[in-house]
Amino acid sequence: MQVWPGEAYPLGATYDGAGTNFAVFTEAADRVELCLLHDDGSETAVELRESDAFVRHAYVPGVMPGQRYGFRVHGPYAPERGLLCNSAKLLLDPYARAISGSVRWGEEVYGYHFDDPGRRNDLDSAPHTMTSVVVNPYFDWGDDRLPRRGYHETVIYEAHVKGLTMRHPGLPEELRGTYAALAHPAFIEHLTELGVTALELMPVHQFVNDHRLVDMGLSNYWGYNTIGFFAPHNAYASWGDRGQQVLEFKSAVRALHEAGIEVILDVVYNHTAEGNHLGPTLSFKGIDNPRYYRLTDDKRYYMDTTGTGNSLLMRSPHVLQLIMDSLRYWVTEMHVDGFRFDLAATLARQFHEVDRLSSFFDLVQQDPVVSQVKLIAEPWDVGEGGYQVGNFPPLWTEWNGKYRDTVRDLWRGEPRALAEFASRLTGSSDLYQDDGRRPLASINFVTCHDGFTLHDLVSYNDKHNQANGEDNRDGESHNRSWNCGVEGDTDDPEVLGLRARQMRNFVATLMLSQGVPMISHGDEFARTQRGNNNAYCQDNELSWVRWPEPGEQAGELLEFLRAMARLRRRHPVFRRRRFFHGRPVEGTHDELSDIAWFTPEGAEMTQQDWDSARASALTVFLNGHAISEPGQRGERITDDSFLLMFNAAPKPLDFVVPVDHGRQWQVVVDTARTDPVPPGTGRKVRAGDRLTLTDRSLTVLQRPA
Repeated sequence: MQVWPGEAYPLGATYDGAGTNFAVFTEAADRVELCLLHDDGSETAVELRESDAFVRHAYVPGVMPGQRYGFRVHGPYAPERGLLCNSAKLLLDPYARAISGSVRWGEEVYGYHFDDPGRRNDLDSAPHTMTSVVVNPYFDWGDDRLPRRGYHETVIYEAHVKGLTMRHPGLPEELRGTYAALAHPAFIEHLTELGVTALELMPVHQFVNDHRLVDMGLSNYWGYNTIGFFAPHNAYASWGDRGQQVLEFKSAVRALHEAGIEVILDVVYNHTAEGNHLGPTLSFKGIDNPRYYRLTDDKRYYMDTTGTGNSLLMRSPHVLQLIMDSLRYWVTEMHVDGFRFDLAATLARQFHEVDRLSSFFDLVQQDPVVSQVKLIAEPWDVGEGGYQVGNFPPLWTEWNGKYRDTVRDLWRGEPRALAEFASRLTGSSDLYQDDGRRPLASINFVTCHDGFTLHDLVSYNDKHNQANGEDNRDGESHNRSWNCGVEGDTDDPEVLGLRARQMRNFVATLMLSQGVPMISHGDEFARTQRGNNNAYCQDNELSWVRWPEPGEQAGELLEFLRAMARLRRRHPVFRRRRFFHGRPVEGTHDELSDIAWFTPEGAEMTQQDWDSARASALTVFLNGHAISEPGQRGERITDDSFLLMFNAAPKPLDFVVPVDHGRQWQVVVDTARTDPVPPGTGRKVRAGDRLTLTDRSLTVLQRPA
């Protein structure tokens, strides 16, 4: 076999049509072997003799796409110094573009012996671990271009590749649960009719099913356990894992783009699947443990601000390079449109505290590729000071956990929720205005993968996670949920009616709020997980979305959500790009304020009204003639005006249509109805008229421009 010196960049395995260049960074190693793996279980070892700036590299002619490989790193095994080199462990390439197989759990993939953790384990891991794969980078993208939708046009749909499509009756069985399913016309049609403009996929980076979960007969279903930051997860591919997963993922992105739908990836750059000091040795640990991970003063152990056993070392230039290279790769080569960063506060931890101006955010800010796509932070982690909602840099948007909590509190009847609800409804200016951001920095959601589904939010007071095997100790205990009087399943028509109304209240509130709405997959079908609010390990029908069977009615909630999405899409007054002024807007020739707040009696809200502990109802006036931001070509934007009437009280209330804000109105939304209000058929009312709103319901009145 010929071996040429090759190049130190790019890192990973790069196929050029005639052979493959291999490059891997390690400062800890004395010697590195590239192992080319054969289907009969044998391997050919090639020593990477060339080294530039601690990058070992070689070019091997004739190595083609589909070739499996790994690294064996020779060097010091000194846990007290954080060094865990062990040539008996076949290691994944941190830059592998595809990964084949899965881990077969046993002592072989660990760096120590189970009966004596202090003793080095020299059992060969090759037959028991995953392998890296050389991929063909060439793909016919045709005329594919990123849709680049503005946030004000965006409706996000958070989904799990497998769980979303596994039970879809309109998909061929062999495609269900795969990337190919995302490209199927039946699925894309559903997203389009729902008004979705961006599909946010839960982790598709190659991840590992934890040893503990596998032993329990469970799996790491959600996928927040990454081991390959460049590789699409191989189990979601319908036709092979020797690089086919890359082509299949690209095909799905291309098809979604053709429908005008963006693809956002939920990414986990805060930790890896190698766990703590008792975790397996699969890649980074064996290549250069102290340069990839945050270690404690006793270097045998790991700092953990993620609750998963380890945290990546964000002050290491090699970790930062890995992350930025990965992000750029997914944008430039895989054509994704943005990222949602799991536990993003950890990315800001250079030392201990959360640093808003850490190196990672500086790198993103100046990167000409990554800075131009959607960047969404999950703005918390489990470390001290980790709750950072509202504190991310101006380029970023955030999952607004305060929006979720406040909206839940209002509709379940918590006292003193009204004032904060007003802030959340109007884009959370208290969180985002002081640093130059706008309402669109707020990613609004009521439910997501982590916690109750929408159905369960109105059906359970308590979590029911017994199926997870942790005696119901796992998962959030304070869910701000309300079961409407009965825990779980019931045949009581009054309870069922109230639950359905509450779900419509949540959907309507989400679509009427300033900011960017996010829907959790399956909520449109009132999906249930039977009270499990932490289904991370449930790869089964408990978590999979149940789609309507052929001939079966899709359900009232689906039609209501579609109607609310259409209302939002047609009216820019619900999608403002600037915060409300609370006064008339100059240059609009309208004497009315851009927003006004009223009691149910039609009087303007006073401070006493806001402070009242029992206040649970209000009317909001949105002035379509007072939109301050211009259109794309500088034109003035005008819209119809709306009155939003919220009755979160446990009894019916009379609402008076405010005077001096419009003489004639028409009802366009009424969550007390089980179906959407057909366009043009709603009740007409005049200023001063009274409307009786059902307990816990919402009504929207429209006044033509």
